[in-house]
Amino acid sequence: MPENLAATETPLPVAPPGEEPPNPVPPAESSRERYRGLIWLVAAAFFMQALDSTIVNTAVPAMADALNVTPLGMRTALTSYVLTLAIFIPASPWLCDRFGTRRIFAAAIATFTIGSLLCGIAQTLPQLVAARVLQGLGGAALMPVGRYVLVRSIDKREFVRAMSTVATVGLLGSVLGPLLGGALAQYTSWRLIFLINVPVGVVGMWMNRRDMPDYRLDDVHPFDLMGFLLFAAASAMLLTASEVASGGGGQWVRIAVYGVLAIVFGTVYVWHSRRTDHPVADLNLLRVRSVWVSLAGNLFTRLGVSGMFLLLVLFLQVGCGWSPLMAGLMMVPQALGSITAKWGINRLLQRFGYRRLLFANTLMVAVLLASFALLGKGSPMWLTASMVYVYGGFMGMQYTAMNTLIYNDLDVKFASQASSMASTAQYLSMSFGIALASLLMEALLQGRAHDDYIPAFRWTVLLLAIVTATASWVFSRLKNESPTRAGHSSD
Repeated sequence: MPENLAATETPLPVAPPGEEPPNPVPPAESSRERYRGLIWLVAAAFFMQALDSTIVNTAVPAMADALNVTPLGMRTALTSYVLTLAIFIPASPWLCDRFGTRRIFAAAIATFTIGSLLCGIAQTLPQLVAARVLQGLGGAALMPVGRYVLVRSIDKREFVRAMSTVATVGLLGSVLGPLLGGALAQYTSWRLIFLINVPVGVVGMWMNRRDMPDYRLDDVHPFDLMGFLLFAAASAMLLTASEVASGGGGQWVRIAVYGVLAIVFGTVYVWHSRRTDHPVADLNLLRVRSVWVSLAGNLFTRLGVSGMFLLLVLFLQVGCGWSPLMAGLMMVPQALGSITAKWGINRLLQRFGYRRLLFANTLMVAVLLASFALLGKGSPMWLTASMVYVYGGFMGMQYTAMNTLIYNDLDVKFASQASSMASTAQYLSMSFGIALASLLMEALLQGRAHDDYIPAFRWTVLLLAIVTATASWVFSRLKNESPTRAGHSSD
């Protein structure tokens, strides 16, 4: 044996004569291995939500036809679900502290499943909206509780990798959703789009009982009911104002009234939160730079991108005359691109840090969003698929970096509040993003003919790209950090 190789080997311990050889010390089990079942449970919940949100998009024209409304009129069924998520998410930390994470997660899965069942049997748009609200009540706890439990259970250095696993499984729902939604709408019934959540929910209940740790507090502070109602009222008034604006008709007085009420409720909430010991959303966390940058960057990014795939489905199905199945097939590359990109996010964060990565990546997302304006009725399928794949890859990096930034400089004791605030900001901006995209396209439509959707789509994505680009300035407000520190603090 060469001398230099032999010198690198560690000799095995040798037992004295007549004694048992010592047992080698087993390597410490990583937190990801120890909580493997929990990671898959949270991933299953994300899968159910991702499947539900993406599967609906490709079925919007078929659902609109069945319920006697215009395709853009279906935005209420989309925004009501997302807004309900945003309104009720702030209550999830207190509910977990009071009743325990296992019980709340089980109730969330059950409520979401029942809401899905009611969506599947709805006969009118108001019935569908009411069922979507019930879905939102259940979904409001799935993502923040899942994130919170992972933050409590997974070592900080392994957190991004665990979240990447969860997000990847969720993205599989995004892969299957558009394709399955298009196939069901074209060959069976759009109602099955919601009913397939029922067996997934049953499996989730079983996994929750087996794998979910039960974190709770013995001494729980009172729930901030006043703050919750003020926040809910401000959010509802904002979305109502955007819904009225999207409906057209020049109802400026109603829009102004709802907008002013939203500002009043929001201002009173800020005043109230500073005078209560345990506000439903602790605005003191905004003093941490990475927290407010994460929330503001999320807001502007999602305002620009959240309505993109609803617009793309309308462009392909209504404007270009594609079938629901083919339009759904074009959504699949986006999820595949996101899955591909997420496996490299750790290395990119370690090399560039949050500030440089998010600044450059956000600008790239805006450029790619604007590039969809180049598509037309005769664009080849391979070009559309390629553009969607590349866009999905950059969006996958964007989402993972944005969603983990908020925890970068926080102590674990603030993880529950931070998770709640991150999810609330995410869904509020998604609901407003869908409403903004619908408003712009409605305003830019010159008629109701199929060909009118093409120029309206082009101008809408250009305007949304400008909104998205503003988020890059927000991310530039992050402190300069060494790439190594950024990678280690978030890995």
